[in-house]
Amino acid sequence: MDLNGKIAVLTGAGGGIGRAVAQKLAHSGMKLVLLGGHSREKLEKTRALVEPFAPCVLLPGDLTDLTFLASAVEDAAKAFGGIDVLINNAGTAQSTPFEKIGIEEYDRIMAINVRTPFFLMQKALPWLKKSGSAVILNLASVVAHAGYPLQSVYSASKHALLGLTKSVAREYHKDGIRVHAISPGGVYTDMVKVSRPDLSPEGMIMPEEIAEIVHFLLVNRGNAVIDEILVHRVGKEPFLV
Repeated sequence: MDLNGKIAVLTGAGGGIGRAVAQKLAHSGMKLVLLGGHSREKLEKTRALVEPFAPCVLLPGDLTDLTFLASAVEDAAKAFGGIDVLINNAGTAQSTPFEKIGIEEYDRIMAINVRTPFFLMQKALPWLKKSGSAVILNLASVVAHAGYPLQSVYSASKHALLGLTKSVAREYHKDGIRVHAISPGGVYTDMVKVSRPDLSPEGMIMPEEIAEIVHFLLVNRGNAVIDEILVHRVGKEPFLV
């Protein structure tokens, strides 16, 4: 599929995977809407990197605010006349013993990792149905397949996101909307530095490598459909999570 002129809405573009994805898609000529983010400064840095190659609109706001999500989707669609691709990349993690997790930490992680993509997909569906080549990409994690110590809520949220992805994919494939999950292992981002401080940069997945996978899924819209891509670090044994 030719991505030139297609419209992508992307969350979590202030750095890490999101920024790398934004840059990759901009080089393919996609029009970008960068949604949410607590730091407008970080989003502005991303926009400065992509605007030489493609139009870019910022819609900063609180992704846990359902009123903001509804208005932001409408604003995103109006900015360029529609939505072809929705990428739910924003996420948060934890490194906390199970017995010490309080309700605030639990609610914060579940809100960002599950509720936000749930309602973004719901609000974007009317526009995606009009696209003719619509794609939803949800950034899950290897913890959607396995539970790691000190990451109980994070693991629960990514299991939920993967289940949500499967359900929406089956419900809307008849409308021509393809829904994919990408489940990476340790990617060298600020979030991983917090959730897995035991990991060193050496041998970790780089954000640009995930961006390449995102691009692959969007470009290769043929008869062969990939539901999920599970990615592990080079140091991990194959076929283990």
